[in-house]
Order: sequence, then C-alpha cells, then structure tokens
Amino acid sequence: MTLKDTLFKKLDEKQERMIEIRRYLHAHPELSFEEHETAAFIENFYKGKDVTVHTNVGGGTAVVVDIESGNPGKNIGLRADFDALPVHEETNLAYKSTRDGLMHACGHDAHTAYLLTLADALIELKDELSGTIRIIHQHAEEKPPGGARDIVASGILDNLDEIYGIHVFPFVDQGKIEIHEEETYAGSSTFDIVIQGKGGHAAMPQNTKDAIVAASYFVTQLQTVVSRCTDPKNSVVVTIGAFEAPGTHNVIQGKVVLKGTTRYLDEPSKDIAYAAIKSQVEGLEKAFGVTVDLDYHFNYPVLYNHVEQTRAVRDILKQSEGSYFDEVVEGDTLSGSEDFAYYLKQTPGTFYIVGAKPEGIADPYPNHHPKFEINEESMMICAKSLGEVVLGRME
Repeated sequence: MTLKDTLFKKLDEKQERMIEIRRYLHAHPELSFEEHETAAFIENFYKGKDVTVHTNVGGGTAVVVDIESGNPGKNIGLRADFDALPVHEETNLAYKSTRDGLMHACGHDAHTAYLLTLADALIELKDELSGTIRIIHQHAEEKPPGGARDIVASGILDNLDEIYGIHVFPFVDQGKIEIHEEETYAGSSTFDIVIQGKGGHAAMPQNTKDAIVAASYFVTQLQTVVSRCTDPKNSVVVTIGAFEAPGTHNVIQGKVVLKGTTRYLDEPSKDIAYAAIKSQVEGLEKAFGVTVDLDYHFNYPVLYNHVEQTRAVRDILKQSEGSYFDEVVEGDTLSGSEDFAYYLKQTPGTFYIVGAKPEGIADPYPNHHPKFEINEESMMICAKSLGEVVLGRME
C-alpha cells in the first residue's frame, strides 16, 4: 500500500467525525475577530497529539499547528478559515445556526472540518512524511483587515517554502476542482463618504446646498473611474452599496452617507481608482458647495496563484481524476476577494476551488446567502486533494 493509499484510508475512516465537526461548527458560528469558542474547539482537538500548537497568533484567535516529521524536506503551509457572517440563517437544516443573526454562510465550517481531519491523518503518518506541515487555522477572513495579514506580520510563517488553500463553492458542480494560475481573486478597497450640505424647505431650494443632488451626481460620475480612468484591458469595478439619506417629502436633506467598494485584478489599478475617486470628491465640493469626508481603506490585495505551484497541483491532481473526484478544470478569475492573497505575497503557492453543489438542486444559493448550503461530500475531496498536494510537494 502506498503512502497515498494509507492516507486516503485514514481519511475515509474519519469521514463521519469530519461531518460531525462541520455540523457542530455550523450550529455555533462566531463573527470575525470574536471566534473564541471556535478557537478553543480547534485547540482542544489537538490536545494529546504529537504536534506543536501556537495560539492567539497575530494577536487574534488563530491557531497554528506544526506537524514535524523529523525528516528533511519542505515546510508546507495549509490554511483554512473559521469565521462566520452576520447573516440570519434561513435553511431548514437540523444543525442550523443556534445564534440568531449569525451563520456560516460561506463554508468556513467545512474548511475547518476538512483541515482538522486531514491534519489528524497526517499526524498519524508523520514519521513517513518529510519536512514540516504547518496547519493554519485562520480567524477573520470575512472582515478587513482580515486575519491573514496579522498572521503573516507575526513572522510565524517566515520559513514556509510553499502554501496551499481551498474554498468550497456550491455553484461549482460537485466533483469538479477548479484551478487558475496568476491573478485569480480581485483585490478590494472600501470607502465611506459623508456629503454635508445645508438642508432646508423643499419649496426653497435656493437657500440650501442639496446633499442628495450632489450625491446623486457623484454616484453617476463615479462610473467614469472605470470607463475613463483605468486601462480597458484591466478589470475594475466600482460599486456604491449604500445611499443613506432618510427624510420626508418636503425637506431637502443636508447630509448623505455613501458606502462603496472597488475591485481590481491588477495592483496598479488600486491606486488609480483611489486617485480618481479622491479627485472626484474634491470636484464635488467645488461644484455643489458641499463638504465631503472620504474615508478610504485598502483591504485585500490581488490573489496571485504562482505558476510553478499551480501547475504542479494541477499535474498532481490530474493523476487522480475520475477517482474520488470527477475532473480538474481551468477556473476563471473572480471579482470576489480573499485574504489568502497575503500569504501568496510572501510565499509561493496556490488557492483553488472545490465544487460543492448540493445534490438535486439545479440553482444553488451562493455564498453569503441566508439559504447557503454545500454538499458535505465535497469536504472529503478537499481533504484528499490537499493531502495529495502535500505528498507530492513535501520533498
């Protein structure tokens, strides 16, 4: 029996426990930077096992675990996130969230369950491995500045040679693995804008500085950031997600609050978009006689999958195509953001997608939806595929 066969046998034996872990975590979600019970659950999982456990990594609730083989080889990092979202769950699952307004609506419960299971199997095989496997249980992926940035800044990953991670998506067919090299997830920034004018009677606009008119003009003009300020070859999105101006029929509002985001697939567009928005804010003040406060935050960088490691993962998994999963396919670039990008800025590696489309559902609910659900069989594909990557890259 090969080492891969032995690993897969151990994983199969742990599948029931993996599902139990996922369902427990799903029922007990915690928000980003507040995941104390989840972190304690993870830490307790490793008690009594022959590993080195680091807690509160990067000043947060992250747990990093070293599986040291004692044999020469690479230091390889594997990461899964464990925070939930401020979403009220609307599924009918027996293990639905027990916490009103909180939900694992992005699959991080599944990520944690499969990585705990894979780590458990690798620990049992540690004497047959090479190098060190560093298991990264990361907090706060969902809320900028995210947990990855502080974990990287802590220095605990400085000696890694490679790093790998997975995300499950219900809109990708069960049995498919999607891999994409180079720029894969968009970088993101967020901004809050307060437009302050002078309110007054709706019948006497000449005595006011109408913040709603100014804001409406600004929202329309903002799209020129994409159409006239950035290279057409580069993908950039600017979105206003909130326009807050509560009032009534006969009152001109003196204040409007806007909230928005920019997304980009090349790093230079980050600064171009910011400069263009800042310039438009300054012009708005002059054109409408209002004052504008711009609070702009650069959040996650563009996620770049390194070519050598991405192609190696594809080649490794192609050898198992048609066994425990159906096929490896070329994935697309995604406009969503992922703070795994911070790891890849420091360490070569790749981040790929495992399909998790629920059985019998033609049009599944997407990530972050209150009825989000995955096919739990996808967790074993995650565990086995990442296990294969470890075995193929550790020497």
